[in-house]
Amino acid sequence: MQHTQERLGVSAVWGMLRESVSSTQEPSLAGLVGVFVEERDSFEASLAGLMAYKIADDCVSREDLAELFAEALAADPEIVACAAADLLASVERNPAYPSVLVPYLFAKGFLGLQVHRVAHVLWRDGRQLVAMYLQSRVAEVFAMDIHPGASIGSGVFVDHATGVVIGETAVVGDDVSILQNVTLGGTGKESGDRHPKIRSGVLLAAGAKVLGNVIVGEDAKIGAGSVVLGAVPAGTTAVGIPARVVRSRTHDVPAESMDQTFDYMI
Repeated sequence: MQHTQERLGVSAVWGMLRESVSSTQEPSLAGLVGVFVEERDSFEASLAGLMAYKIADDCVSREDLAELFAEALAADPEIVACAAADLLASVERNPAYPSVLVPYLFAKGFLGLQVHRVAHVLWRDGRQLVAMYLQSRVAEVFAMDIHPGASIGSGVFVDHATGVVIGETAVVGDDVSILQNVTLGGTGKESGDRHPKIRSGVLLAAGAKVLGNVIVGEDAKIGAGSVVLGAVPAGTTAVGIPARVVRSRTHDVPAESMDQTFDYMI
């Protein structure tokens, strides 16, 4: 299947955010959109400030976190590019969002994923304590728990986010959609590389559990409430407990179509 090959760049997405603000007619939110969009001169500066605002606590100040995030985004521009792609994916796949401004300011899945991206870089660079702190705050604030060791691609849409758990050695490809209460976990009997590998274009429907170091192939669909314990071939639909393939080939990119229905066509 063909995934989205070209996405708008960071500057274009920043322009969309600024345009969304200019069309907003809500005086009670003027301070919020002013501080995090109108008064910022770039997407990365806005994002660093917004993430810090969302997860700061009594012990680690918003100012210290904003500095941490700004340094991370400056050192690794790929984080910023992934955030822009994630934001576009959120709007493209969720009709409940009238503009990019809504998921940017309010969506737990989008914001939690961006904090994770910074935590992942810190974890990779040996700063494990602060990475684990960020993981903890994301779990507390956004109700999603992603180990900082997990590797996540771009254009990823985490819808609702509540109850999402992703383990340390999990790998998630590009253009994946993850709904609420999805678990990418271990079986409890393994060590080392013990978490799932989710290829590009996959849709993980609400409540899906993928356990162990198994591969879910490109453009596969995992049905709501299913428990995957073995490999799922590319382009197939798997449902049930334990999950089994019920459709041999999808004709779209499930993560982009967001169609959670299925039929029994082997």
